[in-house]
Amino acid sequence: MDHKMKWLLFGGAVLLVLGLFVLGSRMMPTLKNQSAINQIKEAAVSQAEPVKQKKADLKNANLKHIYLAGGCFWGVEEYFSRVDGVVDAVSGYANGTSETTKYELISQTKHAETVHVTYDANKISLREVLLHYFRIIDPTSKNKQGNDRGVQYRTGVYYKDQADVETINKVFDEQKEKFKEPLAVEKQPLKHFIKAEEYHQDYLKKNPNGYCHINVKQASYPVIDASKYKKPSDAEIKKKLSDEEYAVTQKNDTERAFSNRYWDKFDAGIYVDVVTGEPLFSSKDKFESGCGWPSFTRPISPDVATYKEDHSFNMTRTEVRSRIGNSHLGHVFTDGPKDKGGLRYCINSLAIHFIPKDQMESKGYGYLLNYV
Repeated sequence: MDHKMKWLLFGGAVLLVLGLFVLGSRMMPTLKNQSAINQIKEAAVSQAEPVKQKKADLKNANLKHIYLAGGCFWGVEEYFSRVDGVVDAVSGYANGTSETTKYELISQTKHAETVHVTYDANKISLREVLLHYFRIIDPTSKNKQGNDRGVQYRTGVYYKDQADVETINKVFDEQKEKFKEPLAVEKQPLKHFIKAEEYHQDYLKKNPNGYCHINVKQASYPVIDASKYKKPSDAEIKKKLSDEEYAVTQKNDTERAFSNRYWDKFDAGIYVDVVTGEPLFSSKDKFESGCGWPSFTRPISPDVATYKEDHSFNMTRTEVRSRIGNSHLGHVFTDGPKDKGGLRYCINSLAIHFIPKDQMESKGYGYLLNYV
């Protein structure tokens, strides 16, 4: 019995217990801490708003389709349902040996658990959809994702539009460069897609604690396309940066506290790597820490930060560096706001450049406006 079947049986028992609980609790008083409940609701709405497409937008939408197999389709469907620009995500079975199947047969009919992703090409490109996809899979694992094993859990990108092949090939070629092992992701025209049974649709919305092999919360972070940003040569960096910026980003120097350009700045916008222009932090996540340097609760996307253990000055700290430029940015500590994860990214102003919100569109960062 695989993990999904176990969860289906467990879920049925839980629903029965919950049903009895609800019947017995309808006459109970409401929770006293209503303000806390409202805060939770407001936080949920603020997270969902950027990734929910208004129905009115569909009138002018440029709808496109792609079919993505990424292991158990419960998590893949839920993840893409949260991605800004995705209109619909439907679980099903694709590219097996027969024109029809059902859940109990897929290991024999060799279908892959697949999600039909419908997206608005006016809001998100196929390339961005695929970058989201590669974010949540292990592309070198054959017939296995998370705890699930079997041919039905293989990975694959299946397309209906021949015009999509060029983009798909380019993303695959870029991904190949990241791994020593060959990719195990199928790349094929869609032969057939059979919609999965209704109890599989929106499974994690119906069962929030159900089994999932991926962190669907990652969908709330934007995909920052690494191909848009290049690291210049050292000579070009020296020419582009001030001596102080070069010392911080390339020589791991640290600027003085309380006398730098951004420690007390809280205008709306984003902060980018001074070397490459890659987006790093959002003003939405900036807070006053009292340390004298710009402080953030998180990067704008987990993809853009790398970490190293730093033993300088007889201390053990976690250094933060930028992904593309490999610039020294600062350090991350665990004394940040507890209600926002507890982290404090202590960043050198000299390592970042501020782009005001009203300039983001003109400077090529308009796709991040929802995250500011």
